Amino acid sequence: MKFKCIEKTMITALVFVCLMMTSTAWAEGDKATQADKQPKLILQITVDALRGDLPNRFADVLGDGGFRYLMEQGVYYTNAHYQHANTETIVGHVSLATGGTPAAHGMVANVWFDRELERLAYNIEDARYKLLTVGADVDQKSEIDPTQKAAKVEGRSPDNILTSTLSDEMAIHFAGKSKIFAVSVKDRGAVSLAGHAGKAFWFSKASGEFVTSNYYYDQYPEWINEWNARKPAMAYSGKSWDLSHPADIYVFGNADDKAYETDLAGFGRVFPHAYGNGDDKYFTTKLTLSPAGDELTLDFAKTLLDKEKLGQDAVPDYLSISFSSTDYVGHIFGASSLESEDNIARLDRTLADLFAYVDKKVGLDNTLIVLSADHGQPEVPGYLHELGIKNAHHFDTRALDKTPAIEALKKQFGIGEELIEAYFQPYIYLNNELIRKKGLDQVAVEQAVASELMKFDGVAYAVSSSALRTNRLPDNLLTRSILHNFHPKRSGDIYLVFEPYVFINDFDGLTVASTHGSIWRYDTFVPVIFAGAGLPAAKVNRLVTPYDIAPTLAAYLNIKTPSGAFGTPLPEVLGQ
Repeated sequence: MKFKCIEKTMITALVFVCLMMTSTAWAEGDKATQADKQPKLILQITVDALRGDLPNRFADVLGDGGFRYLMEQGVYYTNAHYQHANTETIVGHVSLATGGTPAAHGMVANVWFDRELERLAYNIEDARYKLLTVGADVDQKSEIDPTQKAAKVEGRSPDNILTSTLSDEMAIHFAGKSKIFAVSVKDRGAVSLAGHAGKAFWFSKASGEFVTSNYYYDQYPEWINEWNARKPAMAYSGKSWDLSHPADIYVFGNADDKAYETDLAGFGRVFPHAYGNGDDKYFTTKLTLSPAGDELTLDFAKTLLDKEKLGQDAVPDYLSISFSSTDYVGHIFGASSLESEDNIARLDRTLADLFAYVDKKVGLDNTLIVLSADHGQPEVPGYLHELGIKNAHHFDTRALDKTPAIEALKKQFGIGEELIEAYFQPYIYLNNELIRKKGLDQVAVEQAVASELMKFDGVAYAVSSSALRTNRLPDNLLTRSILHNFHPKRSGDIYLVFEPYVFINDFDGLTVASTHGSIWRYDTFVPVIFAGAGLPAAKVNRLVTPYDIAPTLAAYLNIKTPSGAFGTPLPEVLGQ
């Protein structure tokens, strides 16, 4: 009797263990099925200059299906920061594409002085690859984007990107069967994410069309000719950018007209902002200074998704859309402006439209979405002054070589000519030919200039490239970020860091309200949100980096990580 009782107990325990093992196996099987399920489409959205707090800050003007869908139904990382020092457009876009820092991918700035060419170089210029639309590069309307003026040659390609991108790794892994496209108003916003293996399209303000170069095509596909022939930009002729809600529901509804905002080409400082007629010289530029630029980008991207049949087979495809209006609006009006607030409201509707269209064509359950930004953005000094933050001001870099301190150094070294050859954000370039001609020690001159610059009001830190090469620097966030931005063939001679709330507002003679590019948290802070593909909702507050995005996508797809990746996969997205 006792034996039978023990036997019965053992059998019951065995059955329980078997059930537990089966249950665990089912659970593991479900997890494996979730992880092994390939999405039909990777949709990577980059909102240029979307500082991480802006969607929540302006939540009252948001609707359903856009930012709310992402933040409430996605995996929302609320504490994401870049860890490189120069937070400019190309730097952030290529970091998103590669998962690496500028030290690896080489895109240290929007422009840099090319010592071999002895001239300023634009990040994606390439004389070998002409634009397919004749005259599309002759952009007399580029005043709002003066970095374009650095491109002295026609042609664009991704060849200056030194490492592979996530889209490149998709092309490699899936034997060229993945369809890979990138779209943006900005050429660098498209070329960066398309990588070396994809195809990129961007908006030409000169022609009012979306264009590309013969790096990607010998001639346009017919659907692009048809889209451009419709002239969608002309639909805005004679119209205005108006508020999308009653003024009293906006945070800045009573702060429309501020003297520190920029009135560019008659676009005005108050609503409504008139676009003017389609034949006006600045018509297409004004479109990019408003939500219209994002709306045109969306229209083109939806047409591309449909005509190229993205997400329609078993091989995952890739579509990058970089929305640029938030950046331009921030430059002209500032982050804390009625224009920025309404731009976020309209971007929210643009995103809702995009997600509804993707759901209809591909299915959101079949699409893995990731949204982030290439950088944040600062406040305008005038706005900070209104709040009692008096130390905010602009720094005049044009006077650097003329200051008494630098003049004294030139006398010390026996230099009668300009010692500082140029300042291109964020680097100072010294007159190295003159230094060699005088037989001076390059390291000694660099260090002497850096030491003097540290004494300037508004300068937080100045570090020479010779010090970066030896890496004999204190180990802190500041120096690590500068090292992450250092590439020996492209970086200048001295990296200049301004104090928080000390800004540069001069872009090749154009004075704007606000500029990004600093090392400080307002410029490094961006959202990182994954959604779709059946991901469970989660809000994660720990520190992550946008470099984590490309490795996470690679791990999700079970493909190789991009060659220069710095980030690590995010476990919440992978179901770990």
